[in-house]
Amino acid sequence: MTDLIRDAPAGQIIRYLTGNKYLQYPEEKPDFQLPEAYNTALNSSSSPIKEKKSREDTDTSDTDASPSPAPLERKKTTDTVNSANSRDDLEAALTRTKSRENTQQWTEERLEIEQQLSLEKTKSMPVAPTKTSDGSVLVDWYTTDDPSNPQNWSNVKRASVAAVICFYTFAVYSGSAIYTSSELQVESVFNIGPTAAALPLSLYVLAYGIGPLFFSPLSEIPLIGRNPIYMTTFFLFTILSIPTSLVKNFAGLLVLRFLQGFFGSPCLATGGATMQDMYSLLKVPYAMTFWVSAAYCGPALGPLLSGFAVPVKGWRWSLWEIVWISAPGLIAMFLFVPETSTPNILLRRAARLRKLTGDSRLRSQSEIGQKNLKPSAVALDALIKPLEITIKDPAIAFVNVYCSIVYGIYYSFFEVFPLVYPVMYGFNIGETGVVFTCVAVACVIGILTYVSYLYFYLVPDIMKNGLREQEHRLVPALFCVFGPVIGLFVFAWTADPSIHWIASVIGITIYAATVFVVFQCIFV
Repeated sequence: MTDLIRDAPAGQIIRYLTGNKYLQYPEEKPDFQLPEAYNTALNSSSSPIKEKKSREDTDTSDTDASPSPAPLERKKTTDTVNSANSRDDLEAALTRTKSRENTQQWTEERLEIEQQLSLEKTKSMPVAPTKTSDGSVLVDWYTTDDPSNPQNWSNVKRASVAAVICFYTFAVYSGSAIYTSSELQVESVFNIGPTAAALPLSLYVLAYGIGPLFFSPLSEIPLIGRNPIYMTTFFLFTILSIPTSLVKNFAGLLVLRFLQGFFGSPCLATGGATMQDMYSLLKVPYAMTFWVSAAYCGPALGPLLSGFAVPVKGWRWSLWEIVWISAPGLIAMFLFVPETSTPNILLRRAARLRKLTGDSRLRSQSEIGQKNLKPSAVALDALIKPLEITIKDPAIAFVNVYCSIVYGIYYSFFEVFPLVYPVMYGFNIGETGVVFTCVAVACVIGILTYVSYLYFYLVPDIMKNGLREQEHRLVPALFCVFGPVIGLFVFAWTADPSIHWIASVIGITIYAATVFVVFQCIFV
C-alpha cells in the first residue's frame, strides 16, 4: 500500500513538499546498496556485459534501418573481474534476460520474452545493466521480480488501478449522452431548435476525438509519463463541469461542453496504454475488454442516470451529475493510481542513482533514445502521421471510415430514440432512458462472446502455435460484421406503434453486441 500511495500523484506531492523525507524510494534510504552488477559495470574498464550500441550511435530517424532484434538468449560474462566478491555471486548478478521494452508489441519475440520473464520472476534473479559503446550504463530493473515493474505488481494492485481507469473512462463517456435528457428544456430555455440543442452532445464527442491527438503522444514522452496527463486533464474536466452546470447562455454552454470533451479525452487512448503497461501480451486482451466495456456502456447509461431527474429538477441537473460522477474518480486517481509507464519509471530511477553515486554514466534508455526530441517532432507524430498513414494505407483508411460510420450510428440513437419511443409508444423521458439499458445487455453479450473466444481458442492457439498474422484476430469480426446491418434493419422495420416496442429494442441489442465484438477484434 505504501508503494501504491508513494507512486500516486498524492504521494509525489507529499514527497515534493517534504523534500523526499517521507515515502522514500529504495535508492533514497540509508541502507540501500547499489547492486553489484552496477558497481562492476561502472568500475570495469571493459564491459562486463555484451555491449550494444547506444541509440545515439545509430540513425534514429530511420527505424527501418535498425537491425532485427537478437533472438532470446541468456548472457553470462566470462571476463575476469578484479573484485572481492566470489565468482559465483558475480555471475549470478550478471545474468541477463532481454527486456520486453526492447521488443515490438504483438510479435513472436515479445511473446517469448514475456514467457521467459514469467518463469524467471518466480526465482528473483538479478538483472544486469547493459553498458553501451559510449560507456553509459543503462538502468534497468534490479531483479526479474522487481516490485517497481508494473508487470510484477500483484493481481489486486493491477486490478485496483484498472478499476479506477475504467471508472474514469465511464465518467467521461457517460458525460456525453447524459445531457440528452435535457435537450427539450434547453430548446425552451434558450429558444432554439432541435438541431442546435443537439450541438452540446456533438461538440463533446468531437472534442474527445480530437484530444488524444495531442495528449496521447505527450503521455509517451518518458519525461512526462501517464499520470501528469491523467491528473491535469481530469482535474480540468471536473472543474469545468461546474461552470457548465451554471452557464446562462447557449454559446457558453457550447464552448464549455467542447472543453469538457477535450480535457476528458485522454481516457480514450491512454487508458488502453495503461492496461498494456500492466498486463502481458496474453492477458491484456482481457483487461482491454473490460476497459472498452466501460467506454461502451458509459454513453448508453447516461440517459438512464439523468432521465428521471431532469423533468423534476431541471435541465442543469444532468450536467451536475457529471460533477458527482467524476469527483470520486478524480479523488481515487489522485490517491491510488501510480505511474505505469516503464520508460518514465526507469528514467526517474536513473536520476536517483545518479544523485546517489554522483556518476553521470547511469542513464535510462529513454534518456538516450529521446535526448534530442523536439516539440516539432511530437507535433508531427501527433497530427501529420495519422493522416499520412490513412492516406497511404487503404486498409487503414477503410477501417477508419468504417469505425467512424458505426460509431456515428451508435451516437445517433440518442437523437433517434426520443423520436420513436415517446412518440410511438408514449414513453416519458425516464422510460426512454431505460431503453438504453439494452446497450448494456448487448455489452455483456459481447464480453461473454469475445472472452470465450480468447479463453477457448485464441490464447490456447497462441500457446500451441505461436502468434499468427495480425489478421487472424479478425476471425470473429468476419461473422459479427453482418450484425450491425441486421440490427438496424430490425429496428427500422419494427419501430411502429402496431408492433411491440421490444422488437425494435432487440434490433438495437443485435447492433450493439456485434459492434462491440468487431471493435475488440480491430483494436485489441
